[in-house]
Amino acid sequence: MSYMAAVITVSDKGFRGERTDTSGPALCAMLRQAGYEIAYTALVPDEVGQIQAELIKCADEMKLPLVLTTGGTGFSPRDVTPEATLAVIDRETRGIPEAMRAESLRITPRGCLSRSVAGIRGRTLIVNLPGSEKASRENLNAVLSAIGHGLDMLSSGGSADCAPPAEQKTAPPSMDTWLKEAKADPSAGNVGMYLFHNGVVRQTPKAQVRQGAAALPVVRAMEFSYDADKVAAAVEQTCAMEGVYYVRTWLNRGVLNVGDDIMYVLVGGDIRPHVVDALQFLVGKIKSDCVTETELSDAPV
Repeated sequence: MSYMAAVITVSDKGFRGERTDTSGPALCAMLRQAGYEIAYTALVPDEVGQIQAELIKCADEMKLPLVLTTGGTGFSPRDVTPEATLAVIDRETRGIPEAMRAESLRITPRGCLSRSVAGIRGRTLIVNLPGSEKASRENLNAVLSAIGHGLDMLSSGGSADCAPPAEQKTAPPSMDTWLKEAKADPSAGNVGMYLFHNGVVRQTPKAQVRQGAAALPVVRAMEFSYDADKVAAAVEQTCAMEGVYYVRTWLNRGVLNVGDDIMYVLVGGDIRPHVVDALQFLVGKIKSDCVTETELSDAPV
């Protein structure tokens, strides 16, 4: 299920225009890649009252399922995001910050110094993330898949089934919307071109196309799934390539019919060779390492 989300950056310097916010846009990009719609963003100073007001607005007025904050989780006297969050939530969800700190400790012993908290207000999950772009991305990546299940439980009328649900195919995103959002991204000033890949289910079996096998029964459908963590890692590798400034992916799931969309990939970069190389790398990486495809035909077993 797709959910709407808000990202709130907490920073005195950012609010005064003395520092460019990179963490907020990075988190928005990660959420969009995971299928979320960004309904609201804000930049506020390290003031308890203003942080509380934004959290209450997102939860009570806008009824958003997920609110992420970035910044204000350290030891400075001005770092008050956890206190503001604890003041407005009804229930803590301590496992989320525990998992994030555990991930940070794998990278640096200073990970134990994060004071991030998470909790529920009504039917809204609020999660604090660090102010550093790198740390905020690492922390969110550690819990993003679990957060999706948590939101499913919050949105349900009763207890949620913890067994894996049957995977259902989803509607593809709008490429016009993707391009509009890409051109509004802070990275857009560095981008000279965008390239797009759209993979679809075809009738001709992949063994016939890729390995030159003899004629085989036509494909009528495909069972398709993917490993979200591996896709995220592939995107990270692509973002680190020379001249690449923007990467976004969407993958389908479930039983797909011939002609259904399998994946969308959008890459933006400075010059054509860099963008072509990045797109080919990412699509190849996803196909070879991240997805499971089972072609279905009417051939006798």
